[in-house]
Amino acid sequence: MSVYADYPANSVEEMTVEELPFWLVNVPKNEWPAECPDYLADTGAKNKEILSTKDEDYRRHTWQEVTAIIKSNRIDHFCRVPSDLRRYLGYMAELEKSYGSVMKFVIQERLQWTDLTPQSGVLFSNSADIKILYNDWPYGVDEKIVHLVVWTKFDLEDDPSTDDLTPKARKEIDDFVNQTFCTRLKPENVIWFKNWRSLKSIQAVEHFHVMLFDPDMDFVGEVTQNDVPMAKKLK
Repeated sequence: MSVYADYPANSVEEMTVEELPFWLVNVPKNEWPAECPDYLADTGAKNKEILSTKDEDYRRHTWQEVTAIIKSNRIDHFCRVPSDLRRYLGYMAELEKSYGSVMKFVIQERLQWTDLTPQSGVLFSNSADIKILYNDWPYGVDEKIVHLVVWTKFDLEDDPSTDDLTPKARKEIDDFVNQTFCTRLKPENVIWFKNWRSLKSIQAVEHFHVMLFDPDMDFVGEVTQNDVPMAKKLK
């Protein structure tokens, strides 16, 4: 039975965004599903709150806010534009069905790595152990910000007591980011972070994030080998 059976036909059309179920907000009325999609049925409270927001009411984070979030290590404050979050959750569910896991898709299709064994014992010393790609589903930030992901075949050491990087691993990443990005952009327009292990959507392949403010897009094409994020491919 349709979820709309409890409402008069005209009342559904007249609902305000506050009255709509979260899974109908930002969906054109001619595309409304009869019931909540499976991939949204068990989503958490934070996602429901975001999905209940109209896109035009969502405010993107500024570069200043982005840097403050990262420097305070409150990565959990990042979120996606509501309609992008819906697309992201649906796409993740499809990948689980098609590939068995998001990790398998990333390794096979995005990284195209057949072997995850590092070719060098020295971190960041061999380009074959590193790949820089766009974040396929970036956060809701200023559209001048480019969000990249640096994938590595080697581990970056975490401190289990803090769920965060060790000082040694943090310096290794700092050195790589400075050499790779800060030689082409002003340092104040580059920032990186690594998700807490508890926040990672892909656990088995090591990676960290780099955000660039208003970079030269030719440079971005150079470091990503002209990568295109899935969110753009699927529009």
